[in-house]
Amino acid sequence: MNRTLKRFFVIFSVVMTGCSTDFPVTADLVLINAKIWTVDKTTPRAEAVAIWQEKILAVGGTAELRSLIGPETEVLDLDGKLVLPGFHDNHTHFVEGGFWLTGVKLKDAENEEEFGRRLAAKSKELPPGTWITGGTWDHDNWPGGNLPTAELIDRFVPDRPVFVSRYDGHMSVANSLALRMAGVSSTTPDPPGGVIVRSGSRIPAGVLKDTAQELVYRVIPERSVAEVHQAIEAALVEARRVVVTSLEDMNLNPKTLRMYQKLLREGKLTARINGRWAMSRWRELADLGITRNFNNHHWIKIGGLKEYVDGSLGSSTALFFEPYVQDPSTSGVYTTRPEVLKRNILEADRAGLHLAIHAIGDRANSELLDMFEGAIKTNGTRDRRFRIEHAQHIDPKDFERFAELGVIACVQPYHAIDDGRWAEKRIGHERCKTTYPFRTFLDSGVKMCFGSDWTVAPLNPILGIDAAVTRRTTDGANPDGWFPEQKITVEEAIEAYTLTSAYASFEDHIKGSIVPGKLADMIVLSEDLLTIRANNIRNVEVLYTIVGGKLVYAKK
Repeated sequence: MNRTLKRFFVIFSVVMTGCSTDFPVTADLVLINAKIWTVDKTTPRAEAVAIWQEKILAVGGTAELRSLIGPETEVLDLDGKLVLPGFHDNHTHFVEGGFWLTGVKLKDAENEEEFGRRLAAKSKELPPGTWITGGTWDHDNWPGGNLPTAELIDRFVPDRPVFVSRYDGHMSVANSLALRMAGVSSTTPDPPGGVIVRSGSRIPAGVLKDTAQELVYRVIPERSVAEVHQAIEAALVEARRVVVTSLEDMNLNPKTLRMYQKLLREGKLTARINGRWAMSRWRELADLGITRNFNNHHWIKIGGLKEYVDGSLGSSTALFFEPYVQDPSTSGVYTTRPEVLKRNILEADRAGLHLAIHAIGDRANSELLDMFEGAIKTNGTRDRRFRIEHAQHIDPKDFERFAELGVIACVQPYHAIDDGRWAEKRIGHERCKTTYPFRTFLDSGVKMCFGSDWTVAPLNPILGIDAAVTRRTTDGANPDGWFPEQKITVEEAIEAYTLTSAYASFEDHIKGSIVPGKLADMIVLSEDLLTIRANNIRNVEVLYTIVGGKLVYAKK
């Protein structure tokens, strides 16, 4: 056997078994003297890891892995710092996140006046005629908690169209100019799945909820290719900074898919993308013969679909069995007609596509479980990994159904400490006992994975782990945790952000834990999350982000 072939077989053996060898195999990168939490129950801890050709070559002790260090091997002596698998964010609006980074920031505006002044300041920066969009405002921060209005915006920006969204994305407010351009008037009916908020004389007040937002979105000029490219690059910078090595883009479309492919060809794609197509367009994928997990060398995947059952709690459009406390006239809305959703689930599942469907309210979750159960009975048993995105408010009877049907709860833990400021005002104390029920999901045997829903919440997984472990609301009102019985451990939170998120996208065989043969996506943190006080988790800093064995971020 010649030397090159022998070297190949030795490296293959090391990659597949993790065993060391006397043959002089050399790694590309070796991390030594670290605290490694592998998220692998067979070998949970290690102190060194070697990487070769984008994959993990060996995991073990520093002394035994030194044999893999050659003249050209890069070595990082981490002096006891924590190494974890790269974080996989289960739910982002990634391109919009890039636009948000350079857009108007409204979420922390403390009142209506500050909201207006920030819009006026942004208006001065823009060319005439350019729309102001994005913003992510939060009226629950304001005294009185009143919704913004077109009249309010008109006082500050009357001469350019404005359409800015609440941070959950389920309602937006327009100024009068934007409403006129969209043709929204007192005679415009509420569209199916949407609400036009009106004054006493039926005149649109400015706020449009859920599908009603499309009335204005359809007249906003489309973003240019250059603008989308710039937004994605900005979002990738942020992902590197906060140790997100894989993410799910819930708004994939042909334009953004081409952008991701271009960045991959240029060597600039520094996070692995799992993109989800709008469910209403599922036949586009099915007609091409694409099924779940169609991929480009583990970097860009498609084959998954995204759809909505209902709206959001903050917009009072999440669908519940019982009415809202603060507005008993409503119990929420279907944003997709149930008969349409049921038909699409059956047909897309039959075509082999992966389904991830948004459900917030307890009724929305319960009825979606019914639809998933119907698809299983109709189309036969197989490994589907059905997902419910958010799964925020669960009727107690439905936890066992999640587990029995194998439905994954794809939750975003930061929402618990953000919404916990005002959730009880919307739905009362009793229903909040099974709101963001992280502990109950795990105790019921439900697979639960974590993400951010960026830009609804920060992209940073460290903040998500803090939220799941402490449940301290962002207003400081719950220092011991909001419904503290739903707290989980740091170890459980890390697994939800790594191995279970990989499982939820059919990728647990290639990532999510630090195991020989898996992709070399890892992160290095300044403190040991597993041993520090829980209240200090949010202060932990990122030292390195490694994707495919390459350092893509290093703290300066």
